Formats: sequence, C-alpha cells, structure tokens
Amino acid sequence: MSEAQAEGGTVDNSKRTWLIASGCVGAVGGMSVAVPFVSSFQPSEKARAAGAAVEADISALKPGEKMTVEWRGKPVWIVRRTPEQLASLAKLTGELADPQSERNPGELTPEYARNEARSIKPEYLVVVGICSHLGCSPIDKFQTGAQPSLPSDWTGGFLCPCHGSTFDLAGRVFKNKPAPDNMEVPPHMYLSDAKLLIGEDKKA
Repeated sequence: MSEAQAEGGTVDNSKRTWLIASGCVGAVGGMSVAVPFVSSFQPSEKARAAGAAVEADISALKPGEKMTVEWRGKPVWIVRRTPEQLASLAKLTGELADPQSERNPGELTPEYARNEARSIKPEYLVVVGICSHLGCSPIDKFQTGAQPSLPSDWTGGFLCPCHGSTFDLAGRVFKNKPAPDNMEVPPHMYLSDAKLLIGEDKKA
C-alpha cells in the first residue's frame, strides 16, 4: 500500500469516525428536543380534573336569574325560571323543532329530563350553554316581546348571535333554524335544595 493510500485510509477512517460521532450527537440532540415535545401531550392537572363533577350552590339564585358554572371546559347554565316562564313552555310546542327532545336523547337529554321543562325540578333549567349548530354560545333574551332578530311574540329564551338560532327557556330549538338540535342537558342531580351536582346523576 502506498503512502498516499495509507494517508487516504487514515483520512477516510477519520471522516468515518467524525460522521458517526456527529450522528450520535445529532441523535442525542434530537431526543433532547423530542422529550419536551412528547411531554407536552401529558394531561395537566387541570385537564385531568376537567371531567370531574362540579358542585353548584343555587341557594342565592332568584326566580328569573341565571348562573354559569364550568364543567369539562363548557359553560353550564342554571336558570331559575319564574312561574310565567314555565307556563310559556306549553304554548310553544308547534313552533319547536324537537319539543319532546326525541333527537339523540341519550346524548342530549337524560331520561329524567325528557319532559316539557327538560329538568328534574321544573323550576330549574340546567343546560350546556352551547349552540348545536357551530358551537357558539347563545345570549340571554329573557325579556318578552319584539326585539331585534326576534319575533314580536317572543316569550323569552336564548339567541345565538352567530347565525340566528333561537331556543326557548327549556333549551329547545325553534323550527327552521340552523341549529339541528336542542341544547344539551348534562348529567346532574340535587344533593339538597341548595346544592346541585353537575356531571353525575347516580341518584337522579
């Protein structure tokens, strides 16, 4: 073997060693970058707790008022309906797309809420405040009578400002609106007259 060839072999071996070393460093570097990225997929404490049931104190809720609690990252509305608001529900049957909550009952309406008021206790509405069309959050329209984007005989309910879907005070969608379904009634039960548990309904 000539001196040049020997030198060439030495150079090749050196290059080979350098390439292997660089590859290892690169692999280690890649792993150091990948670890934090993978760890970002681990659920946070908040995310793990998001599915837990939420307790709501309704003792201070007055007739005609609404409170909001968060459950699974969703707004859950609790409305204490007045006798007049409850009485209006029976008059709307012919105007509603699904007055008996027969569409997707297992997904949207628990058995104990498949009634006109869509509730365990008629006085209280418990509903997820999200429109079934594109996931927007409707706004309160409890005042009765003619108003912008509402009919002249409006009896109170909710209006989705995104595409005009309207819901009555039981979360039932009106006919000929973009929203295909009523609002979701989440699993819930009463721990007492003043305490409501959202997310569980074992005793309901």
